[in-house]
Amino acid sequence: MKTEQPDYGGSMAAVQYHYDVSRDFYRLWLDESLTYSSALWEGEDDTLAAAQQRKIDHHLREARADKAESLLDVGCGWGALVRKASSYSGLKRIVGLTLSEDQADNVRSFGIPQIEVRLESWTQHKPDRPYDSIISVGAFEHFAKPEDSREVKIETYRDFFATCSKWLTPGGRMSLQTFVYGTMRNEEASQFINEEIFPAADLPRLDEIAAAADGVMEVTYLVNHRLHYARTYDAWARNLRRRRDEAVKLVGETVTERYERYLKQTSIGFYTGKIGLLRISLRPTDRPVSETSRM
Repeated sequence: MKTEQPDYGGSMAAVQYHYDVSRDFYRLWLDESLTYSSALWEGEDDTLAAAQQRKIDHHLREARADKAESLLDVGCGWGALVRKASSYSGLKRIVGLTLSEDQADNVRSFGIPQIEVRLESWTQHKPDRPYDSIISVGAFEHFAKPEDSREVKIETYRDFFATCSKWLTPGGRMSLQTFVYGTMRNEEASQFINEEIFPAADLPRLDEIAAAADGVMEVTYLVNHRLHYARTYDAWARNLRRRRDEAVKLVGETVTERYERYLKQTSIGFYTGKIGLLRISLRPTDRPVSETSRM
């Protein structure tokens, strides 16, 4: 039993540094749902909005939200996923966690009774009853710090998986999406990204995730969709370029240039395979798999 909150990365200050820049600024280049993570693309003529909804549907499907009464979104962002989840008639309790004041305010603005947003991390979350579905998109990247050793990172991720396993009801499922290091070594990571964009955060590696999940969560689906994220970053960059004058008026030239550089660098990282984008489905290993749960 934990006696104190673990000193994990992704502090509230670090998260708010990036995500609380200005909601209106993000509206200029994200899709209208303010979904700030890799889309799931189909075909050359696909739109960013459609691809983002497809991604949300993927995670809801993998977490079996259609059969759930309760759902937890760890790192709920501005709330696109929990809002879509609220359209499922069976979901009566939807909880979103974020460390961003602005994101929490946006979720509250929906005024949807079954959605509760909490300004807290997963290490602080103390649910009074378990969840049928857990989804986490774009939060896992913030759990470890750049100075953490491989062993410390695995311990951190293992604690997360063990905690989620404990929170799930029998037959419950989890869907995860995260950046990962690809061919790039940790020491080759961009100092600009680490200091100016996502401070106090370090990417996981696939083998670290596998080691952390071993014996705790069984991976039932895994895919590297790095080119989907490259295309997403390209779409964001085009949107920002098209509305650059508005961006400068909102946040200034320096911040606008910083984001232009970030979007370009990260897109190149995905195209070259230096970084990857994993979508992973999991279930607790200590739960027997019934014939009906395989359906």
